[in-house]
Amino acid sequence: MAVMTPMMRQYHDAKSKHPDALLFFRMGDFYEMFHEDAKEASRLLGLTLTSRDKANPIPMAGVPVRAVDTYLRRLLNLGRKVAICEQMEDPREAKGIVERAVTRIVTPGTVTEESVLEAKANNFLAALFPGSARAGLAWVDVSTGTFRVSEVAQDRILDELSRVDPSELLVPERMNGDSPEFMATVGETIRGTITTRPDWAFEANEANRILTSHFGVRTLDGFGCGDLTTALQAAGAALQYLDETQKTGQAHIARIEKVRDGAHLILDRTTRQALELTESMARGARGGTLLAILDHTRTAMGGRTLKSWILAPLTDCTGIRRRLDAIGELVDDPFRRKDLRETLGGIYDLERIAAKVATGRASPRDLVSLRQSAERLPELRRRLEGTFAEALASEEERLDTLADLGELVARALTDSPPPNQKDGGFIREGYHPELDELRSLKRDGKEWIASFQKDESERTGIPSLKVGFNRVFGYYLEITNAHRDRVPAEYHRKQTLKNAERYITPELKEYETKVLTADEKAKELEAGLFAALREEVMQHVPRIQVAAEAVAAVDTLASLAEAAALRGYTRPEIVRSNELEIREGRHPVLEVLQTDEPFVPNDVSMEETGRRVLVITGPNMSGKSTYLRQTALIMVMAQCGSFVPAASARIGLADRIFTRVGASDDLSRGKSTFMVEMS
Repeated sequence: MAVMTPMMRQYHDAKSKHPDALLFFRMGDFYEMFHEDAKEASRLLGLTLTSRDKANPIPMAGVPVRAVDTYLRRLLNLGRKVAICEQMEDPREAKGIVERAVTRIVTPGTVTEESVLEAKANNFLAALFPGSARAGLAWVDVSTGTFRVSEVAQDRILDELSRVDPSELLVPERMNGDSPEFMATVGETIRGTITTRPDWAFEANEANRILTSHFGVRTLDGFGCGDLTTALQAAGAALQYLDETQKTGQAHIARIEKVRDGAHLILDRTTRQALELTESMARGARGGTLLAILDHTRTAMGGRTLKSWILAPLTDCTGIRRRLDAIGELVDDPFRRKDLRETLGGIYDLERIAAKVATGRASPRDLVSLRQSAERLPELRRRLEGTFAEALASEEERLDTLADLGELVARALTDSPPPNQKDGGFIREGYHPELDELRSLKRDGKEWIASFQKDESERTGIPSLKVGFNRVFGYYLEITNAHRDRVPAEYHRKQTLKNAERYITPELKEYETKVLTADEKAKELEAGLFAALREEVMQHVPRIQVAAEAVAAVDTLASLAEAAALRGYTRPEIVRSNELEIREGRHPVLEVLQTDEPFVPNDVSMEETGRRVLVITGPNMSGKSTYLRQTALIMVMAQCGSFVPAASARIGLADRIFTRVGASDDLSRGKSTFMVEMS
């Protein structure tokens, strides 16, 4: 049996602790994989399979560190986990083998890399605990800090899972044995990965301990969650999984939000697909959807908020009217709307920046994006001054302009930091005297040498004195033999040549030490200064998150107002009754996509006590599916708080929409169910 090298022992030790993940083992500029991991990565990623030891071949495959995000995205899309094993010390300073450790485990529900995530969509990790009476569901987006919980009836589990649409779902191990048929249905309902966890991770006392410890409270009553049981068991399992995989604090997950059962219009998976709210049925893409038509957001935060509003319309008249008031004010004031949207356009994703700061992963470029966003916030607040709608005025009031953070970052960091933090050069000149001196040594070395040579030549009266450098002796002074008698006593002879002598001085050696290590010391000092800056910004993460929420809300309201103004939408009248009266209604998507001929408006009338059921008949391609969908979409838009495509609309609140209409059609391309099936 071949003797295992220290490095391979290190690899096997890390792999044994994470057997269900592909281990990315850092070796210089590459992440290497060995044995079965290498074979699987070669198959999944198309990597070349090589061998490390020709005598005892060990399968090996690797990916460049600089391109790791590309490979991570592909593996996560396939539902795989990746354990990142980093070098924990500089190889140049290591005595023996370089220390390595797994710094985090990247899974579909815990990824934070922006290049892997979709900017205008949340990436949820969910946990499900079935319970006996009501099921508990928790979902968290580690990239933004959003953390929500809900308890629903057993027959609503699939609907809620489908609405949340998690990238990864945690379930207790016993569910696989107790409910195999249900688990199979869950697998068909969500597109994400299902990860089984030990049953003890969902235990009530353990969950309560984890949650109260994380939030630093005795009870969760302050979050409005004190009456929950199964939901908190799911939440504890989710948080424990984050601690296990991220291996760092999650300070940006600062609160847990209870979603009240019945607070949102129920839209099951089939209904959402049939109405093409956020994804088209034919292509599974965003185009040709209600979201695509309504999305005029200028920020990633606003885009995520708009999507969540569409997938969870309100069932509360007060909340809906509050949004309608704000949209109405912005529709009536096009100049304010234009100014708001222009200002929003320069604000970066504050939610995800805050998350990266809190987890110690923010780069200099992230903090510069924070500074640039902070520079826009006072202007955004000024644009909101004098608004009457409560939804706008309240956001103005809570919008923290983060002026002090912007000034702090502006003093410390350059305007355009390099993409690679290890290259240095991101701390601003004048921020730290020692760093300026080190940079000066590196940059102005030739000038110092010329000045030193001139001064020494004048002081000693030796006109031919020269300063030179070689790899053996470093810097030296060379004096010809003709001037040997003028050499000062403090010069130390280092080398004898045929016609000259070479000397060193304490001052020259001190400068040499400074110059030769200046670059390395400058980079080390920069790294320390940046870490301290990031730590200081970390103390203000809650403020950044509040500002992000305010920006997202304003952006979403402005987006819906922009859509209403562009498309000629009107404000619906929301009433607490079972009536529906739509005059000259239009399909919001088709009227935009089918420009070859005008959309013909039509009416819908359903009464509280009289006409309660409408039977729609007609030949193929007569518009039955369009009429039915149009009515449902107008209902969804109204309960989102949006204006609607109609001359007028009086809408009684619904608690659920059912539709199985047009399961095979493609209305955005003008193809009916019959036409698609015939084709």
